[in-house]
Formats: sequence, structure tokens, C-alpha cells
Amino acid sequence: MASTEFRLVSPAIDKEGNRKLPRYCTQEGLGSKWNISPPLEWHNVPPKTKSMALVVQDIDAVDPTGHPVAPAHWVVVNIPVSVKGLPEGFSGKKEELGGEYENIEEGVNDWNVRVWRGPKVPNYEDRFEFRLYALDDHMHFDNQVILQVTKTKLLDAIAGHVVGEAVFTATF
Repeated sequence: MASTEFRLVSPAIDKEGNRKLPRYCTQEGLGSKWNISPPLEWHNVPPKTKSMALVVQDIDAVDPTGHPVAPAHWVVVNIPVSVKGLPEGFSGKKEELGGEYENIEEGVNDWNVRVWRGPKVPNYEDRFEFRLYALDDHMHFDNQVILQVTKTKLLDAIAGHVVGEAVFTATF
């Protein structure tokens, strides 16, 4: 029997079965390929979902004093229910893809840029959490506001609107 659980997966990360981010998705890179957002797919989106949002964060990061900080490496909002995933290299290229991707927006990561930012040393063995939120409403951020949507602002905006979450972790 097929699973009905809301699931988030990445064919590139699951490929080897070791849940490691491919090197080309990191700032370490692989030749000319580096810092490329991984492909993502989701299945069994909850029925009351009207839009989705994604946050990718390093859940093992600590500040210089040793306190956990969980910096956001990617913030994505306004994902339509009709979209079943994000292709490899989606970050920074929504205009090129157009169609059903054109209304998806990237928020601001913890490096104050609106794109995927892959990990780099000294983060070896850190876990990166990919969390997809199914929302019961469309998050309306105008053009000025979207330029400032951080993980914290997104989580505040979606509070009370989450109808499901799909999560997986990968290591660097």
C-alpha cells in the first residue's frame, strides 16, 4: 500500500543512500559546479493546502559562544500546490523557468541574499534540515516586503496557517 504521509525528498541527496548533500550543492563545489540548489520533490500534500513554504537551515550550527543558531541557508515562499518539486539549480532562476514557478519567491537567508547558500567548511558533519510547510492560505508578500522576508519573519507570518510539515535532513 502506498504511503499517504506528506513527504519531502531529494533525488540527488537520496541517490547514494547516505543523506549527504552532493558536493556541487556546497560552496566547496565540484569543478565549475558549486552552490547549486538541490532538486526537491514532495508527495501527498495535505488536502487543505493552498500554498507552501520551504526553510533549509543548519541545525547544528553554533555561535562563537557555543549557543545554537540554526542559520537559514534558503527561504522559499509562495510555492503553489500545483508545483510538485523544485528542479536542481532552481535558486536564482525562476524567471528562466517561468510557468508555474513564476510566483515563487526566495526570501533572505542568514547571509542577507535571496538565493540558496550551500554550506562550507567548517560545517562538515553538520545536519541540514529541509522543512516544507503546507499552508492553508496564500502568504501575500508585496515586492518590497519579499526583499526582507527572513526565516523568522516567514515563521511568524505562517503561524496558525500550517496544515502539514514534511522534513528531511542531510549532512554536508
